[in-house]
Formats: sequence, structure tokens, C-alpha cells
Amino acid sequence: MVATELRHRLLPRSLFGRSLLIIVMPLVIVQIVSTWYFYDQHWDIVSRRLAQAIAGDVAAIVSLHERATTPAERAEVVALALRHMDLRVDWRPGERLPPIDREPDDFFIAGQLFSALRERVDRPIAIDPESRPRQVEILVQLQDGVIELMAPQKRLFTSTAYVIIAWTVGSSLLLFAVASLFMRNQVKPIRRLAAAAESFGKGRDVPGFKLEGATEVRQAASAFLLMRQRIQRQIDQRTTMLAGVSHDLRTPLTRMRLGLALLPQSSDTADLQGDISEMERMIQAYLDFTRGEGDEQPVDSDLGRLVDEIAAGARRDGVEIAIAIPSGLRLAVRPNAIKRCIGNLVGNAARHASRVWIGAISRPTGIDILVDDDGPGIPPAERENAFRPFHRIDPSRNKATGGVGLGLTIARDIARGHGGDVILEESPQGGLRARVALPL
Repeated sequence: MVATELRHRLLPRSLFGRSLLIIVMPLVIVQIVSTWYFYDQHWDIVSRRLAQAIAGDVAAIVSLHERATTPAERAEVVALALRHMDLRVDWRPGERLPPIDREPDDFFIAGQLFSALRERVDRPIAIDPESRPRQVEILVQLQDGVIELMAPQKRLFTSTAYVIIAWTVGSSLLLFAVASLFMRNQVKPIRRLAAAAESFGKGRDVPGFKLEGATEVRQAASAFLLMRQRIQRQIDQRTTMLAGVSHDLRTPLTRMRLGLALLPQSSDTADLQGDISEMERMIQAYLDFTRGEGDEQPVDSDLGRLVDEIAAGARRDGVEIAIAIPSGLRLAVRPNAIKRCIGNLVGNAARHASRVWIGAISRPTGIDILVDDDGPGIPPAERENAFRPFHRIDPSRNKATGGVGLGLTIARDIARGHGGDVILEESPQGGLRARVALPL
């Protein structure tokens, strides 16, 4: 479990990052293997041969110096070393080298040079690669003194190493850039498809969306377009059917209302008129629930103005309501649908409380509209059930308080049609809080 969580944390979350990782990881492994092979095989062989070449020159100079008996002959050996071997030779008569108990480890070439000198020169030797810039000091103990040889460090290196390193790094960066550009172009259609699906889920139009990208991406985009057409066709059919149902149901109710108006007024006719009014409210509630948001298109709206209009209507109905909405809160919504959503929540709160508060909170991902009341509230275990169609919670929210059990259902349906949700919480005012979460 821990290994799985760690792997999920280390892996990139985006498709672009994971695809790029699939391409880059083999490239990195190949470069590591190539570099290891180069330094383990080529570099080791070449550096060993260069060290052996210097060791051979040093052995030759030492041998010639031992054979020289006069200062003139020794001067000729020094000139020969400088002219043909690029070695500077200095003779230190009477000096003794300190005992050497181990190979040098302060310079990665010095070890190979020390081993090569020990094989070619049967004398005590010492190496100092840092005493002088760009020079390697080689000391050889002879019977009557110490011979010092200065070899240039460039004789111990090969430019092939730098060429290979530059080629490895350069080609890796070039391939990484090409892979990044290619994968970015491949991921763009997927991002457009995700954005189109998210917009459609929020009830917004998706103009100009077209099929592009790889075959699999085109298949997914084509399936999305077909799904959108089927959903839109079902919505249109439902709206058309509901328009007919509304007309068919309201016509006999209107005739009944007119007939009752012509009859002498009595307690019986008053009860019948009340039943007709209740039936009209129920039919309107059913139609609001099944109609959803209709053909209204999202527009950039001032949420503060929408809430003010809702509050003005509620005050006309005698609701005591307070508003605390920051100015400048704008969001692309269906204005009439959002007004119906918040209006249902305000009406639901007003039926069970003496006062209602409306506020708003701006979040990085959207805006929350809060409707609070000081009523009896809803137990936490029953809050989710309150969104079920025709569901009533006794005893505080029953038929005697009005409503047919569709107010919260319609509000959540509208909020989810915008890509958000309605959540019931405990209110700081002592009653119930309805949070309408609307995404950007």
C-alpha cells in the first residue's frame, strides 16, 4: 500500500507528463548505459594507453640519463626529452624520495600513470599532478639523486571524451525537445475534448468543436458528439411533451375555475377553489421539476443583482430577509434558472423560519451562495433524503407548511445542471444552511 501511494505521488498526474516520461525514461537509460560503457571500456583503455606511452618515455629518459657520464651528455638527454617527448627534465643530485606506501588517489589519471610507471621503471617513483598548473610532476629515485620530469596533462587526456559527452547531452536535449513538442500536440485534442465535456456538463454550449488528433481521440470525440446530440434530442422531446401536458392539464382546470366563479359562493365552492389552486401549484411544481432549465443559455451575470431581485420578491411576500453579497461577483449562469434555484431555497427556508440570510463566498474554483435560516433545521441523517422528489420530513416540514416536496429537488437539479451542487449544512444562525456551489 505504501509503495503504491509513493508511486502515485512520484508519477506525473497529467497525460502529457506520463507520456513524456514513457519516452524520456528509455532515452535516459540508453544514455546511462552508453556513458557507463564508454567510461568503463573506451575511456579506461585509452587513458591506460596514454599513461603507458608517458611511462615508456620516462623509462627511456631514465635509462639514457643513467648512461650519460658527462654534463654535456646529460644536457643532450634533457634536450632530447623536450624536443621529441615534450618532457621537461631536471636533475636533483643527492636528493632522496620519501617512502611511498600506496598509490595516489587524489587525481583519477594519476593511479593509471603510477601503475604504468611502476611496470616500466624499476625505481622508486612519486607523482604530483597538482603542484603546477597543467603539468604532472614525475619524480624517479636514482642512485645518486632524483630526476624530475614534467609531463603536460594534455598527454593524459583525449578530446574524444569531451566530444562524446557533448554529443550525448546535446542529442538528449534535442530528442527531449522534439518529444515534448510532439506529445504536446498529441495531448491538445484530449484537452479540448475534456474542456468540451466539462462545458457541456455545466450546461454551456460547445461551439466550434471538431474531430482532431489520433484515431482513438477522434473516436472518443465522435462518441461525445453523438452523446450530446442524443441528450439534446431527449431534452427537446421532453420539453415539447411537457408543453402539451401543461396545456392539456391547465385547460380543464381553467374551465373548472370559471364554472366555480359562476356558482353562488359558499364554503363548498371555496374549498373547491382551494383544491384547484393546490392542483395548479402541484402541476407547476411538477413541470418545473421535469422541465429543468429549458432552452435558456448561460450568460455572464451579476450574482448580486440576481439575489437582490429574489430578495425583493420574497419581501413582497412578507419574508424578513438579509443580504450580504460582495460586489463584483459575476459568473456565466442561466439567470432565470439560478433565480428559480435560489428562490426555491429562500421559499423553503421562509416556510420554516422567521428570518432568512443570503450570503456568498468566492473560491478559487467557483462561487458559493449561502441561504441560512433560524428554523428547526433538518437532522444530518435526513439531509440527503430531503432532495428526493416528493419527500417530506415530519414533523417540521410537512404538508401543513406548504409545498409538494420538490423545492430542494429542483434547486439541486438546476445547480448540477451548471456543474455544481446544493449541500445542506448546519447554519451559524441556528437553523439550516443551503450551500449552492457553482463552478467557474
